[in-house]
Amino acid sequence: MNPAELPVAILAGGLATRLKPITEKVPKLLVEVAGEPFFSHQIRLVRKSGLARIVVCVGYLGERIVERYGDGAQWGVRIDYVFDGPKLLGTGGALIHALPRLGDAFYVLYGDSYLPIDYQPVGQSFIESGKLGLMTVFENRGQYDASNLWFENGSIRAYDKKTRLPGMRHIDYGLGVFRKAAFDGFPGDKVLDLADVQKALLSRGQLAGFEVAERFYEIGSHAGLEELDRLLRKTR
Repeated sequence: MNPAELPVAILAGGLATRLKPITEKVPKLLVEVAGEPFFSHQIRLVRKSGLARIVVCVGYLGERIVERYGDGAQWGVRIDYVFDGPKLLGTGGALIHALPRLGDAFYVLYGDSYLPIDYQPVGQSFIESGKLGLMTVFENRGQYDASNLWFENGSIRAYDKKTRLPGMRHIDYGLGVFRKAAFDGFPGDKVLDLADVQKALLSRGQLAGFEVAERFYEIGSHAGLEELDRLLRKTR
C-alpha cells in the first residue's frame, strides 16, 4: 500500500448552520476565503502533499460544487462525488455510504478544516501501524478548542468530546486514515458520527495516533473563517 495512492474523503454534507446566513445559499466548500472558494484551498493542500484523488461527500447544495469543480481535471486531481441522499446520516454514515468509491483504505478530512501539514507521512504511519484507523492529534491545551484527547507516549489513551479528563491536553486534529473494515458492524442507514467509530476502534486497540506540531484552522464558525481569511491573504 502506497500512502500517495490513497483517496481523500472530504466530509462536506452538513448544513453549516454556524455559518448562517452565508450558508443559506452557498454550500460550505464554496464559502469565499481570501477571494476564493474554500475548496480551492483544500485542493491545493491535497496536491501539495502529492495526493491526487478526492471523494467529496456532499449534501445540501452539493450540485453547485459539482458545477464549479467538475471532475477536478483543471486542478490536476480526480474528484468524485457521493451525495448523502434524502436523509443526513452524519459524518460516519456519509463515509459508509461512500465506501464503494473509497476502496480498502483512505484519508478523511472535514469540509471545514484547513490543515497545513504533509498528509503522506500520516498515511505512512497508518500503514505501518497495521491498525484499522489513525487519528492525527495536536497538543491544544484548550487554546483553539476544547481538548478532548489523552495522548501519552505515542498512544491515544482516551478520546471523548463530552467527558473531560485531567490528562486531556490534545485534540483531534481533523485528519484521519481508515481501512474499510473499520466500519464493519455499523448500520449504513442510520445517523452515525465518525467520533463513535473512532471510540469503538480505540476500545479495541485499533486506533493509532499521529502527533502533529502545526496548528489547525477551520471555517466552521464566523470567527474561524475570518482568522483563516486573514492568514491566507497575508501568506500569498
